Amino acid sequence: MKRGQRFSALYVRDFRLFWFGQIVSLSGTWMHSVAQSWLVYSLTKSPLYLGIIASLSSLPILLFTLFGGIVADKYSKRNILIVTQVLSVAPALIVAVLADKNIITVWHVGITAAFMGTVNAFDVPARQAFLGEVVQKGDITNAIALNSAAFNGARIIGPVIAGFIIANIGMPACFYINAASFIPVIFALSKIQARGTVKVHQDSLVKGAADGLRFITKERQVLHIMLLISVFSLFGIPYITLLPVLAAEVLDVGAKGLSLLVASAGAGSFVAAMIIAFKGEIRQKEIFITASAIVFSLAIFGIPFSKDYNISMVLIFFAGLGIVSFLATSNSFIQHSVPDSLRGRVMSVYTLVFLGFAPVGNSIIGINADLFGTVFSLKIFAAFCILGSIIFSRLFKRKV
Repeated sequence: MKRGQRFSALYVRDFRLFWFGQIVSLSGTWMHSVAQSWLVYSLTKSPLYLGIIASLSSLPILLFTLFGGIVADKYSKRNILIVTQVLSVAPALIVAVLADKNIITVWHVGITAAFMGTVNAFDVPARQAFLGEVVQKGDITNAIALNSAAFNGARIIGPVIAGFIIANIGMPACFYINAASFIPVIFALSKIQARGTVKVHQDSLVKGAADGLRFITKERQVLHIMLLISVFSLFGIPYITLLPVLAAEVLDVGAKGLSLLVASAGAGSFVAAMIIAFKGEIRQKEIFITASAIVFSLAIFGIPFSKDYNISMVLIFFAGLGIVSFLATSNSFIQHSVPDSLRGRVMSVYTLVFLGFAPVGNSIIGINADLFGTVFSLKIFAAFCILGSIIFSRLFKRKV
């Protein structure tokens, strides 16, 4: 393989197996996500419950992901991922059966969401760090972008299929399909012989976690990225939680309309990921990262002002484009900065600020939407993201 070849990571057998398996599994996951949000809204008619369920999905990541990073640095990442994928079948199947029998309650959804969140607390750090074993360091940016493309391609396919299935077959079918979708990625992982040996640490759990945090605080550029991701996780990314409310009460487009709104975010995210994957490497990352952050912030600021369905889809498209451009390039920046021996722990902090802070953000936006209205809450939260992006652009540029 020549250095700089387009989509170079796909020339690596292990990554190719992993990537194609994920496309199927992630499509099922996004079907589950859309069906779950519509199920919760159908059961409760409450933005507060949408925030609560989203929080239950991500609270375990806040609690356990640092431990998940330590585990990822001590044991086979491939084996960890096989276990997490097997465990992920159970909550999807439980929700499917309960919904099919028409005996499901919002708390059934909450319990299974919390279980899935616990699994993800170990899955995501291992998955992020696993890329450092299946490709060479020079291909990490391409692998991250292709990984993001798989995630966001599924984010387009899954919601569109979910909208069709909910309207024509029934909501339980989405959950059954998701349960089955984990089989291809389990098979792919079983065939992978991950290249590269990562030195594992023998320290205590506390010291192991402290070493990862110490690296981040020492590397000021990495620290500033982590802080802005925290702002987006608390005040920006939770906008997706309230899309069912916008679809039903503001835009009046129902389940099919909701699926297309979510797919619009996926389309923007997919385009961003493919651009980065095609380029292979982003030069002048400091400019690209800050510009992407501002695009995301301005797009989500415009969403609550729109009363037109088509304009809303365009704004959500650019929100997806901005956030994935920011996250994929930031992830690459961090992965190139971190030594192999700390990769799992540093990526667990990345997971913590990206996904772990989401329960706090989802709770805040759910409570505010319930008290002050969805539209007003989205405007205020987006303004925080704009302010955070401006401060970040000054600090990050100064240090690079």
